[in-house]
Amino acid sequence: MLLVLRRSLTRSHELVAIAHANPPRALVGPLTFLRGFSSSPSARQFRPSFAPRHRNRDRDQAHDPDPDDDTMAPEDAKASKGPVLKTPKGTRDWSGADMILREHLFKTISDVFKRHGGTPLDTPVFEMKEILAGKYGEDSRLIYDLDDQGGELCSLRYDLTVPFARWLAMNSITQIKRYQIAKVYRRDQPAIARGRFREFHQCDFDIAGVYDPMIPDSETLCVITEVFEALKLDVTIKLNHRKILDGMFAVAGVPADKTRAISSAVDKLDKMAWADVKKEMVEEKGLAEEVADQIGEYVQNKGTIAETMVYLKANEKLVANDDIKAGLEDMGLLATYLEALGVASSQISFDLSLARGLDYYTSLIYEVITKPTPPTLDADGKPVRRSKKEKEDPANQVGSIAAGGRYDNLVGMYGKKQIPCVGISFGVDRIFTILKARAEKEMRTREVDVYVMAFGGKEFDGMLPERMSIARQLWNAGIRAEFSHKVKPKLPAQFKAALDVPLAVIMGADESAAGQVRLKVLNQGKEESAESNNGELVNKTDLVEAIRKLLI
Repeated sequence: MLLVLRRSLTRSHELVAIAHANPPRALVGPLTFLRGFSSSPSARQFRPSFAPRHRNRDRDQAHDPDPDDDTMAPEDAKASKGPVLKTPKGTRDWSGADMILREHLFKTISDVFKRHGGTPLDTPVFEMKEILAGKYGEDSRLIYDLDDQGGELCSLRYDLTVPFARWLAMNSITQIKRYQIAKVYRRDQPAIARGRFREFHQCDFDIAGVYDPMIPDSETLCVITEVFEALKLDVTIKLNHRKILDGMFAVAGVPADKTRAISSAVDKLDKMAWADVKKEMVEEKGLAEEVADQIGEYVQNKGTIAETMVYLKANEKLVANDDIKAGLEDMGLLATYLEALGVASSQISFDLSLARGLDYYTSLIYEVITKPTPPTLDADGKPVRRSKKEKEDPANQVGSIAAGGRYDNLVGMYGKKQIPCVGISFGVDRIFTILKARAEKEMRTREVDVYVMAFGGKEFDGMLPERMSIARQLWNAGIRAEFSHKVKPKLPAQFKAALDVPLAVIMGADESAAGQVRLKVLNQGKEESAESNNGELVNKTDLVEAIRKLLI
């Protein structure tokens, strides 16, 4: 007891000393001083003396351990600091307006999938490790392997395509249009500002089954154009054919055992200069320099489907190769079908450098990029040097925002029967990054459409039951609405809460008695008052219809 008293007296003297050393500017009461002191850096060492003992002792000690408590072990004291409050590298939390925008993306994309007869599918977030092994080429190092927790070696899924192929083989399904929206995981170097995460969503659409050449492929490309038209994003679909690519490598003299490694190097041409890609092929992959030069001559060509086909057919060595012949036949069919489906040739770039590093692709491959922001021109029509803001536009930095292709042999790796497939995967998080940065006006990101409020004179009781009733009426009609959770809220506070809400339903005693309310259009981003605009009197029975007209 004497020891505790001595400690308390010592601390009291120290507290007075601190108070004298930092005198308040004005005379304040003891509660005011203690509130200010409790948030000061000096308060931590005194906090246990002032902490009320009727609180949960375990909870208090977890955050503010008593340094004089001799019963606390050193390791407990160290652990009491708590974990670092952050999300793991390459991940993020989603909330509020971001969630609304993401849900808009999901709905827009899935609506297109459904129009094309897509059937939804969901698969486990982790798969047997052997299912994923050997399907992703050099990117296999990015797979997250899990510790053995029950006799099975598992890994987090890297994409949605391989699990889909496993599902087809496991269930002996030979024909389906399937879509899936789910998270995938890659142990990559993240760059969140550019939409590159370790945990991210993919939206996949695939057509499985035996059909005539290029018909499912052309519909898949049509799906791509419809999605980005709905999102109002101007994109280019880069495509190539694996047989044409392999044929060019063979003609150039690439050994068969180096084809996939060289293909992976060529795929980096959208991020690296040709000189750097050539250096990788020669110095790291062991390719002869003259062979690399020949590859460079081929793969640096691109244009419309018709233009690139003309280039390939003009080279006698290339058209003599059987793989290239087969690829050109496919591309001719594809061009015909795309025209019939209304896909403009200006949206397509037949790019001979596109390789797609995944091992399971067999013929047509493609990826989608946003068209770069056009340069600003001066009075003479000359491009103005890009500002820092233009250079940092995510549309110019995120890379591909969708990718896919045909994979005819993947399902056969898991079952007895080969089931040809073609599909597309949309990178939702990258698309989200672009849309959020551009803040398109037509994208609805608000959380509430209507705020229900009330006001009155001295006898005002808050009209809480009436506000609740109106809110329920709007909820039942599918209208997003809120009201203050105070019994007698002040009107300025209600307007402040409705700052970003487009409409307000304002209730008063007289109007309510007459079965009416006031419907007010709010000036978003500005503070409102009851006097600035009284709104329009509307019968309660007509309220839903009146609100819907204003929300269009």
